[in-house]
Amino acid sequence: MAALLAVVGTGLVGLIVGPVSLGTTAILKELVNLLPWVNVASGLSDVHAGILIDVRLPRLVLGLLVGATLALSGGSYQGVFRNPLASPWLLGVAAGAGLGATIAIVTGSGQFREVLPLAAFAGALLGVSLTYVMGYSSSGRTSLTLVLSGIAVSSFLTAGQTFLQMQHSELLRDVFSWIMGGLTTASWREVRLIVPYLIISVVTMLLYARRLDVMSVGDDEAESLGINVARTRLVVIAAASLGTAAVVAVSGLIGFVGIIVPHAVRQAVGASYRVILPLSFLFGGAFLVLTDVLAKTIVSPVELPLGVITAFIGAPFFGLILHRSKSVAP
Repeated sequence: MAALLAVVGTGLVGLIVGPVSLGTTAILKELVNLLPWVNVASGLSDVHAGILIDVRLPRLVLGLLVGATLALSGGSYQGVFRNPLASPWLLGVAAGAGLGATIAIVTGSGQFREVLPLAAFAGALLGVSLTYVMGYSSSGRTSLTLVLSGIAVSSFLTAGQTFLQMQHSELLRDVFSWIMGGLTTASWREVRLIVPYLIISVVTMLLYARRLDVMSVGDDEAESLGINVARTRLVVIAAASLGTAAVVAVSGLIGFVGIIVPHAVRQAVGASYRVILPLSFLFGGAFLVLTDVLAKTIVSPVELPLGVITAFIGAPFFGLILHRSKSVAP
């Protein structure tokens, strides 16, 4: 109930806050008009109704989807690797998306925004694929080898991105604007673009929550209880990476959501992923919408990148997790 209230509350705030004042009552009436066979006089002009339906509402929906998917993916990664510090960027997703976006920007001249989501999506999947090929070509084939492979692949792809940036320094502003993340260009096109991938990704991760609970006791114990650990790890990581790649393609690199939200939910409700994952999905969406509101208002009329806000919140939170982990260590 708290998670649903958070989604509804932050969603309403996201629709209300903006450079143009629309009025809470008018917004609610206009939203009711979206229902079939309903016609209520909202009092909004055609221009103001357009701002609500075609600007603020798609931005709200995209923010909910991006935050929810990043948080759910983070919780899934933490379950697979049994590490509360695991995040969606662990296996080269961010580095691959950054390289793909950079390639689109430096080769697409003024039309790069049309191909940038596809390029970032392809780059993110490339990063994860290279990590898996490298990790599973080794003799160990453990979660540790995957993490180490992800570090190596991320370093390689980041080096490629840096090389391109140095060759096209005049485009650095466009590159860094995308890397820092944001929802300023949100539209229904981006929502339609990612929804099919998110349906597959989200449903898969939620269905595997019970298996993540079993895997929390260790790989050998989970195998003895009938869980195919290797296949479960592959499916969950693939689903989490697919969802992360999809949302990164339209929002840029927004860090720390996948660490902050699942860890906070775990502290509140316990260690069962059957509870952590769905609650992370809901609270993640609410968290990013609230972050977007802060980005729009802190230094208004200038809008801060979302990655800046999440880093300000996430970095101290990350340090707190490390401190607690150290304090409970034997």
